[in-house]
Amino acid sequence: MTLRRAAAQVLCLALSALAACSRGEGDQAKAKGARLPAVPVTAATVETRDVPVQIQGIGNVQASSTVSVYSLLSGQIFHVHFKEGQDVAAGALLFSIDPRPFEAALQQAQATMAQHQAAIAQAEANLARDQAQADNAGVEEERYKKLVQGGLIAREQYDQILTAHKSTLATVDASKAAVANAMALVRADAAIVENAKVQLAYTAIRAPIEGRTGNLLIHQGNVVKSNDIGNPLVVINRVHPINVVFAMPERFLDEIKTARAKGPLAVEATPQGQSVIARGTLSFINNAVDTTTGTIQLKATFENADNALWPGQFATVTLTVRTEPNALVVPSQAIQAGQQGQYVFVIKPDGTVESRPVVVAFASGPLTIVRQGLQAGERVVTDGQLRLVSGARVDIKPAGPAGQK
Repeated sequence: MTLRRAAAQVLCLALSALAACSRGEGDQAKAKGARLPAVPVTAATVETRDVPVQIQGIGNVQASSTVSVYSLLSGQIFHVHFKEGQDVAAGALLFSIDPRPFEAALQQAQATMAQHQAAIAQAEANLARDQAQADNAGVEEERYKKLVQGGLIAREQYDQILTAHKSTLATVDASKAAVANAMALVRADAAIVENAKVQLAYTAIRAPIEGRTGNLLIHQGNVVKSNDIGNPLVVINRVHPINVVFAMPERFLDEIKTARAKGPLAVEATPQGQSVIARGTLSFINNAVDTTTGTIQLKATFENADNALWPGQFATVTLTVRTEPNALVVPSQAIQAGQQGQYVFVIKPDGTVESRPVVVAFASGPLTIVRQGLQAGERVVTDGQLRLVSGARVDIKPAGPAGQK
């Protein structure tokens, strides 16, 4: 009995020591967990603001009008009145072609018309003479008619007078036809003179539109052909205003059409490699979706007073469809993606964080609009989320101008 009691006491002491050791390790672990350092993070405050809903794409800058200038007649270039790359007004003189052959043709046409005008005067004088003779023959015919009726002269004598009267009337008709023919010749001459004036006017080649000239392709002294298609003298691009053509996915088409029906849509364009932003409005929506790319072609017009846009450039285009009023906004980097969907780490008043699911409406560049899950004034973690779990303590560090503590 004494040995059994002694063995039992030894066993009890061993179990007590083991339990004491277990409690000590647990307490040490808890103490160690309580002293875990706070995770350094950056944070931002959930704000309420009006946020523009924007769609971005890549566009190509195009001149609003492009004209290839050709000569309408053949001749030698006498003078070039502009410099390459110069802005010219509509109607500005660009080229002068040797006018002497066309001046000679005009003078010849004018001389021919003057000759035919003189012929009109001669024909009218002949008509007046023949008309007077016809009138005199008519009077004589009336007198002889009365004489023959009274039996005072022979019938043969009256017939001679009557024949002479009819002959003078026929002469009058011929004179009238001569006058009409001379007048027709003068009208034809007038048309020839007018055509010669037009040809002479074509020797001064003027700008059909306002714009900027390109490379000078024909120089002084060269001989040009009329309407030499494919060989323009110069190309003029109108850059005030200017257009940017771009494409957007067809899923945005209904939204764009609905918004445009309410008023003009603002468009911003930034040429690649530059920081300048040009502002314009949407001016055109194509009448069909491109089935090969699933996009709709759009066009925006810019005043381009500062020449920020240049034909042929590629530019990043931002189309503002509408403005979302009183939207809850957080920096886009605050949104995290998990197996259960998107979430953010919300900083609680006690300095710990809570993982909270959110419903995102859309992202607008560096900002994301949250539909559900947050309230204005709450703070969310924007950097350092990889080391966080719900309940972890955080140490909020300043993040510069882009972040808030």
